[in-house]
Amino acid sequence: MTSVEAPREVRPKTRNRWWPWVLVVCIAGAAVWLFPRVTKSADTAPAAPKGGPGGGRAAARQVPVVAAAARRGDMPVYLNGLGSVTAFNTVTVKSRVDGELTRVAFTEGEFVKQGDLLAEIDPRPYEVQLSLAEAQKLRDEALLANGRLDMARYKTLMDQDALPKQQLDTQISTVAQLEATVKADQAQIDNAKLQLVYSRITSPLTGRIGLRLVDRGNIVHATDTNGLAVVTQLRPIAVLFNIAEDSLPEVSAKMRAGVKLPVIAFDRDLKKKLASGTLLTIDNQIDQASGTVRFKGEFANDDLSLFPNQFVNARLLVDTKHNTVIIPTAAIQHSPSSAFVYRVKDDKSVEVREITTSLTEGDEASVDKGLEPGDVVVIDGIDKLERGTKVVVRMAGGPPPGAAPGAGRGTAPKK
Repeated sequence: MTSVEAPREVRPKTRNRWWPWVLVVCIAGAAVWLFPRVTKSADTAPAAPKGGPGGGRAAARQVPVVAAAARRGDMPVYLNGLGSVTAFNTVTVKSRVDGELTRVAFTEGEFVKQGDLLAEIDPRPYEVQLSLAEAQKLRDEALLANGRLDMARYKTLMDQDALPKQQLDTQISTVAQLEATVKADQAQIDNAKLQLVYSRITSPLTGRIGLRLVDRGNIVHATDTNGLAVVTQLRPIAVLFNIAEDSLPEVSAKMRAGVKLPVIAFDRDLKKKLASGTLLTIDNQIDQASGTVRFKGEFANDDLSLFPNQFVNARLLVDTKHNTVIIPTAAIQHSPSSAFVYRVKDDKSVEVREITTSLTEGDEASVDKGLEPGDVVVIDGIDKLERGTKVVVRMAGGPPPGAAPGAGRGTAPKK
């Protein structure tokens, strides 16, 4: 008997459904990333304006600015040039005789006056020469005296016809030779005395002496190139500077009229004033390479603020523009067609005002057209402005808005 097997239960195949879980994970991650940013945006969002949308927008556009008032005054006209300080006189002190340097009588860097003793050369060789010259003169003077006596005798004998005329003429010639010899002896004496004077080296001018170039005990010669020291005149002193040739006619006209044009020397950064002087002269030719003319100014230099070969910025005052409107240069803005400023109106809004300027000096500019004295112009905070913007104004140098009275004035606190 054959047994029959029961049929097997057929189970349907299940598909792998993993992608819904991936989608859930991505959504959860995006929610975690967005949640803090949405919350922060909600916290920082401005509150709804009160009193309608117009009032809130106006309040939000109020911009704090710093402003200054236009004023009427005088504007100096300067010509600027690069220059260097030059001494009027610089002398290298040298020996005019040969010999041993026995004494150095100056201190390096001190001020010396003309005629002050600086050094001494051994004078003994020149004293000996002087003694020899004086002795030679005495000998020749004795010969001359004897020759003159003989000449007188010969003249007497000649009158008595007791002497040939030729002998008298020879004696007259001999006396003339002896007189010339005595003069030569005197010249030798003067030369020896001069050598003695040269053995004492004195300052040729009043000024400041530099470093010692030769030590005591060395043999110096009149042909030495270095010298003993250098003396430089510091009071007064000169400044040579270059100005563009276009300004030459204006300056020349004023100099011909006898006007003393002031010159101011500033430091390298053009911030610190060093000294004030006057224009002395103008060079006689134009430098074709740079198109400039060299000017020379004279400075008293009493405080020794100027030093030879020092670099300076020279400013030559050629004119003064009187009764002009002056504003800070920080207020001036430029467009492709013109210059303009932001002027603060009475309602604390700004307007764009086109201006015409002709002169800028330092931090100030002269306005020829567009502003009147008392007009308030913005000098700081301009990048946030446009026509009609409401502003909160703080005048330059004044206290900030809302400060207590007296703030920013530098008043001392009460005890």
